[in-house]
Amino acid sequence: MRHQVKNSLFSGLLILVFISSGTCSQAQIWEDTMFIQKLDLPKLDTVLRIKNFTPYFTLHVDSTLDYQFEINKDPSDYYWYLQNQPLGLRIDQKNGGLKFKAEKSFFLSGKLKYDKEYKVKLGVQNLDDPTEIIDTTFTLVFYNTEIIPSKVKPTVTGTLNVSEGDTLRFMLQCDVGSFPIENITYLSTMPMHSLTPVTRCGDEFSWAPPYGFVSRDGTEKQKQLSVTFIGVDKFYNRDTAVVKIIVNQAINYPQRLLEYNATVTNVEKYIVQLKSTFRILDQKIKHTKNTRTTFDLTSASTALGGTIFSSVGGDGNQTVGKILPSFGVAIVPVKEAVAPSKNYEQNSASLVRNDIKRLQYLLSDNILVGEKDQEIIKKTNRLKEELKQVQLQLIDVPVVEDDTDSQELDKYFNNPKVSRKYRLKRS
Repeated sequence: MRHQVKNSLFSGLLILVFISSGTCSQAQIWEDTMFIQKLDLPKLDTVLRIKNFTPYFTLHVDSTLDYQFEINKDPSDYYWYLQNQPLGLRIDQKNGGLKFKAEKSFFLSGKLKYDKEYKVKLGVQNLDDPTEIIDTTFTLVFYNTEIIPSKVKPTVTGTLNVSEGDTLRFMLQCDVGSFPIENITYLSTMPMHSLTPVTRCGDEFSWAPPYGFVSRDGTEKQKQLSVTFIGVDKFYNRDTAVVKIIVNQAINYPQRLLEYNATVTNVEKYIVQLKSTFRILDQKIKHTKNTRTTFDLTSASTALGGTIFSSVGGDGNQTVGKILPSFGVAIVPVKEAVAPSKNYEQNSASLVRNDIKRLQYLLSDNILVGEKDQEIIKKTNRLKEELKQVQLQLIDVPVVEDDTDSQELDKYFNNPKVSRKYRLKRS
């Protein structure tokens, strides 16, 4: 009689029942064993797992997330938990219910951000068996259909005033919206270039208008220009900010100082030449005056001698008395021929002396005051004009270039005896 085989599942054990009416042979046992192995027996689900796990959640702002995780075990024996979860995300520790309310205030306050992947660690633990545990992660991303534009905001507003030669500096800040600004460029109504690179938020814009930027000829006092900053995000959305700059004309003081010093040097050099010329003219006048005085004394002496001899008795003395006055009269033409009157030299010496005094007064009156005298241009032009007028006034007077020490010339010019001759006398 063939063996009959029955399968029964009781408490997870497979019981095989062999019903036989007699003794089984070895061949029959082998055949029955092969038959049992071919039976399709069900497998037991013993490994802990999450049946409906999803690795990615996308959630809109002001929406609610309500998702129920399930496991292949009795949930009452297990504990659910989260790690690194964003603000507001919770899970029911008993049944694995995941809940979240994406309130807009979280994003406006900066506690949550759009388009950022939040990696959240999810775990389920057996309360009785510490080795039976699942640790996995899922990603949570928030998005918003309302786009908040990013804006370029310089640290200055309105109109800026800057002078030539000064440096203008300000920062370029940005209000970050849905998509941050990634690149910044700038345009200006006039050619200009920042001293520092300006490409991103937080960069510094610096510019120094050069001297002569307003006007080369000095007719204009100020010039206005506009600088437009353009910010672009990754989707090429643009935002612009305009800064108006007024450039005021200023003095290029280093260059003007060199020009002033050069003018003062020219005036001082010309004064030295005039002093040398004055000394030569004064010495000629002095020599001529001495010669004419000698002739005058000689003529007076002969006239006096003739008078004396005429009063003395004797024909010879009377004759001499008549000759001597004639001799005195004859000396006068000789005096004019030998030592003619130096009216030209006298006038030239007086004119040169007056011009020297004039230039010296101008130097003292137009001296610079302070570190940066704002009147330096006027003072320089005044010295140039006065020097030119003096040179034109003395164009007929030959100016002598002498190697005499200037201190020696000053000593001669300020000599009281020399000054007395050119001093105004009372009548």
